[in-house]
Amino acid sequence: MATLKLKKEKPPAERSRTEPRGPVRGIAAPRKQRTLAEAQAERAARTAPNRRPAPGTEPQAESPRRSDPKRGTGRDPRPDAQRDVRRDAPLRGPAAPRRPRLPERGEAPASRRDAAARNATSTGRAPPRPAAVPVREGDRLSKYMTARGIASRREADDWIAAGWVRVDGKLAVLGQRIGPEARIDIDARARTEQAQRVTIILNKPVGYVSGQAEDGYEPAVVLVKPENRWPEDRGISFHVGHLRHLAPAGRLDIDSVGLLVLTQDGRVAKALIGEDSRVEKEYLVRVRRIEPGPVPPEDIARLEHGLELDGQPLKPAKVSWANEDQLRFVLREGRKRQIRRMCELVGLEVLGLKRVRIGSVVLGKLPAGQWRYLRSDESFL
Repeated sequence: MATLKLKKEKPPAERSRTEPRGPVRGIAAPRKQRTLAEAQAERAARTAPNRRPAPGTEPQAESPRRSDPKRGTGRDPRPDAQRDVRRDAPLRGPAAPRRPRLPERGEAPASRRDAAARNATSTGRAPPRPAAVPVREGDRLSKYMTARGIASRREADDWIAAGWVRVDGKLAVLGQRIGPEARIDIDARARTEQAQRVTIILNKPVGYVSGQAEDGYEPAVVLVKPENRWPEDRGISFHVGHLRHLAPAGRLDIDSVGLLVLTQDGRVAKALIGEDSRVEKEYLVRVRRIEPGPVPPEDIARLEHGLELDGQPLKPAKVSWANEDQLRFVLREGRKRQIRRMCELVGLEVLGLKRVRIGSVVLGKLPAGQWRYLRSDESFL
């Protein structure tokens, strides 16, 4: 019977390190030891797609497009010292061009600023200011004042008419023409007392029309002059510019008297005569019944509400007796000859009509034919 001989194993201490071991289940095989050069080469291979290789490490493969003889190699023929290329930076697209700085408001363009700066540097002085507008032979005085920025055309005419402008020491006149050697002096009052939008209260007498002259009758605005100003009026100094664009806000018939508003302010005119105006206007009307006898109360009621003019109903009014022969009308509208036509519809004849109030502004003690300025503490609303 054959006997088996078991090979005696060497102890672990005596086993050679180079002697191969069998695989051990559940434990990973040890990694192969790499040299330093191999580790660096492997790291360089992993980062090659994202970084350019350092100059001289390895040649770059040229693409077919760049190697095309018709297109050239695409490489910069200049030496490396003259190139401005960051090889260590990641590849990016071309940088966007910088936008030039725009000049600020009121600032000259860059070319003019640079020229002024060079001029200031070379001469040691500040850049010169723009030359003043020259005076040409035959220029109108008001046109020259406007071109120089002294005043607007309207203000220039007002200053000349007020005697605040002198040419060569003499008072200027409207429409005057000047020459290149003219010396122009402006009174200091022109700066502090410029024309402003004013509203005037006039006590219109009989015989004057409210608006444009008609049938030989003068407009009421001709009464607005210094000698007709109410002596008790204080505050605003009269200026000839206050007469420019002065228009009536509402009308009074040629035979009617009382409070007439003349204004330069379009807002005042709209508040008084606009379609949506609700400003009250009060009148004292002296009447006489066409038929003998007293006026029936029902006629007064019809005057207050229920009448039509030109096929349109009138807005409600307030009508009452002021005395035995005068009616007091308070209206919120102003049609042509409205009160006279209303009275005719109820058998009354108008002998006299006087407007005494518009809104909260009253005629008061203002004499007929005289005027005053609307005070700052007064309002029609």
